[in-house]
Amino acid sequence: MRATTNRITGIIDIGSNTVRLSVYQLTVSGAYRVVDQGRWSARLSQRMAADGTLPEEAVNELAEVLRHYVRICAKHGAERVRAVATAAIRQAANREDVIRRLRSAAGVDIEILSGEEEARIGSAAMLNSLRFADGFVVDIGGGSTEITLIRERKVAQAVSFPIGCVNVSARYGLGEAAVEQATLTAIVAETKRLLQEADWIAQHPGLPLIGLGGTVRALAKLRQREIDYPFPHLHGYELPASDVSATLDDLARLPVPQRRKRPGLSKDRGDVIVPGLAILRGVVEHARSSTLVVCGTGLRDGLFYEMCRPYPPPQSNDDVLEESIRNLAALYPAAPEGHLQQVRKMAVALFEQLNVVSPLPAGSRRLLDTAARLFRIGAMIDYNDCADHTFYMLLHTHWNGLSHREKILAAGIASYRSASSLKRKLSPYQSMLADGDAETIGKLGALLLLASALDRSESQAISSLHISVKGKHLKLLAESEHPLPVEQMEVGNMAKEFKKIWGMTPDLQTIQEDHSPA
Repeated sequence: MRATTNRITGIIDIGSNTVRLSVYQLTVSGAYRVVDQGRWSARLSQRMAADGTLPEEAVNELAEVLRHYVRICAKHGAERVRAVATAAIRQAANREDVIRRLRSAAGVDIEILSGEEEARIGSAAMLNSLRFADGFVVDIGGGSTEITLIRERKVAQAVSFPIGCVNVSARYGLGEAAVEQATLTAIVAETKRLLQEADWIAQHPGLPLIGLGGTVRALAKLRQREIDYPFPHLHGYELPASDVSATLDDLARLPVPQRRKRPGLSKDRGDVIVPGLAILRGVVEHARSSTLVVCGTGLRDGLFYEMCRPYPPPQSNDDVLEESIRNLAALYPAAPEGHLQQVRKMAVALFEQLNVVSPLPAGSRRLLDTAARLFRIGAMIDYNDCADHTFYMLLHTHWNGLSHREKILAAGIASYRSASSLKRKLSPYQSMLADGDAETIGKLGALLLLASALDRSESQAISSLHISVKGKHLKLLAESEHPLPVEQMEVGNMAKEFKKIWGMTPDLQTIQEDHSPA
């Protein structure tokens, strides 16, 4: 691990459609998070002159936005600001002059990324934040579309095409009116013709399509709004690829003013969502993907990981979850590490024994292990209502490595106090849960509650725990450094709740270790 300091880094992405800023904090503990963001709808590809140059008016406007972003970074104390430009400036006939003028006006150097670099960096963001070993990563921008093939969590192939939602809108003369089916068919056909230049795209049917960028996020927001999806995040949201065509046909029938009134669709996306979805439909059909997954991270996150991350990138699917838990625990250190490790150890030991008696669904051990490491996170807000705050934080904080449903399960386990309180917490999310999920959460939550009781004094006094089931009793024989009156009281206090869930009463007995000289 590299030595870390508490430092701030600003990253600016000058895209063809939108110019975005993210300000990242990296703490002395190796935790990182976004502390500020900015977004400006630039439409640079749309404003390109007939001779391929970016007009002076657009450059001056962009310079003012960059000055504003640099000031934001300075107020946060950023020691470094990195600015990159993608397709619009990359393709501009006067790009060198544009870069020079922007550097002079805003005082920041601007790197022009190649299409392949853009694809690689975006894919790095996905690999750091989603548990996929194989798939296509697609990033539909304003002036280009990048497609990357991921195999065994490595970039196998990457390509960039000069087709995006803004320049397609301009080329096909899409104005404020509805878009005819013939025009949609032409955009889809053009997309598929371009994709044929990379023959490897069609050679992997069935792989998930993992989407970066505004087009895919806008689609997901619309679908979540339509089905009243209760979970508060887009990142990791999965939808059938058939939803692309259905939503495209629906929106294309509407003129732009009506699209902008559609709940869930931002107003500045109203005129470019249809060409963006038409490109996405072409990619889906050519790659023959059945599932579309939303990736909420992107180019700025990939650049941050490349520049600043204090730990090695995840090498496996499990590493994504592991790194995210580490980062959350470092951001919100609400309990002593020794106590968390002891509770985790006890919870897993209880699980291994009782899973034999009453088998739990696949993946239960991973969920319990996750919850055991995060169950005190809510104490950062208020210790007295720790469980409720833990549930809220685990559902609303950005962390990676679990599906949306799995996050609800983990949050329920980590915050479990009783069957009645669990029912209340899960009520808004019933549509996302499978049969038996509530029972699984209750059983794992009761195990975690018991494990926490076994180290209530937070002294890690229990050196070993012998677990056995005798009829309707769960016998716990603990070897400890000293008597455990607090732990015995806590086990007794939760015994009734445990019996309600598991059908057996926990009974803690202790054997004090002999440290007398031989």
